[in-house]
Amino acid sequence: MSLEEVTGEQPGVRATLTAALRTGPSHAYLFVGPSGAGKAAAARAFVAELLADGAADPGDARRRVLADPSPHPDLAWLRPPGNQHLVEDVRRDVIAAVAYRPFEGERRAFVIERADAMAEESQNALLKTLEEPADYAVLILVTSQPSALLETVRSRCQTIAFTALSPEAVAERLGAEDAPAGDGAAALELRAVSRLAAGDLERARFLLGEGGRDLRRAAEEYVRSARVSTLEGAPWRRLLEVASARGEQVGEAAREHLEALAGQARDAGDKRAESRLRKEADETAKRATRRGRTEALDAALALVAAWLRDLAATADGANDLVLAADRAAELTADAEGLDPRRARRAAEIVMDTRRRLTVNVSEELALEALAFRLEVLLRA
Repeated sequence: MSLEEVTGEQPGVRATLTAALRTGPSHAYLFVGPSGAGKAAAARAFVAELLADGAADPGDARRRVLADPSPHPDLAWLRPPGNQHLVEDVRRDVIAAVAYRPFEGERRAFVIERADAMAEESQNALLKTLEEPADYAVLILVTSQPSALLETVRSRCQTIAFTALSPEAVAERLGAEDAPAGDGAAALELRAVSRLAAGDLERARFLLGEGGRDLRRAAEEYVRSARVSTLEGAPWRRLLEVASARGEQVGEAAREHLEALAGQARDAGDKRAESRLRKEADETAKRATRRGRTEALDAALALVAAWLRDLAATADGANDLVLAADRAAELTADAEGLDPRRARRAAEIVMDTRRRLTVNVSEELALEALAFRLEVLLRA
């Protein structure tokens, strides 16, 4: 997609990046904004234009940059293999690689996705590159949590601020992809998902699929077990099962994508690229599986917190505040006799657990402990 298309709901971002393409880019950018606001897509589209400039075949250069993973030799795109970037990856793929001049055009680009996942050692190692960049290099750090980056890193980058997509924008995009007509169950689900996704279009797409529906049901049952049922069935395990299934799905998709690229390289007679892509397939799939599982668990806890906030709103009689409009009957039943203050406190505890899961804690133990804390609050 073009830069104009991916920044459709971000006019300020589009104006700034378009001007940079016309007058010359900064040496380093910090793309900041909530998850799902289109930061990575904008970074890829921006880099595609940068590397097409001065290329012998701009259209082909643009096409290769837009591929994910990209085979363009002047683009290095880092994603954390797990919860953190490895310092050796940052040193090898950015700090050392930036010394090499462009292979094809006039520039090289280095994108660090989820830059907040860099440990302090990685960030400190990157400082010299940010302070004394090569004139042909453009670095882009993409993050939803800029506070996790050192001030010395942030101050050396031009900040490009993204805003969350509105529920209406998410609903419009989803409706254009698969428009549910009328005011039936499908339309209610679309409106609910558009709000539950908190501006994250990819999360909204997932929630509308079967895996997302399973996750919603598991999140609601997790709260219901703590509120009115029993924890003997270990409802947290269902959350983990659905998250693992999502991880496997994401990993398999990554593997298939690399194998398809390897097939294209084989057909083009590029045996070296084919060999490299096939070697990378297994490790890339493992990383994608971990990332998909982690993101699904994060989504699960966001859904648990949203359900608790909806319960509080319903118990208060503020039905216009309910996010899950397609679950009104279930919310009404679960909210009967509930102290809304306790439900709101429970949502805060869930969000605290969600933050702690970004570090290396036992996911099952954390979800189990959370369930018992919710039981104490919600049954009182």
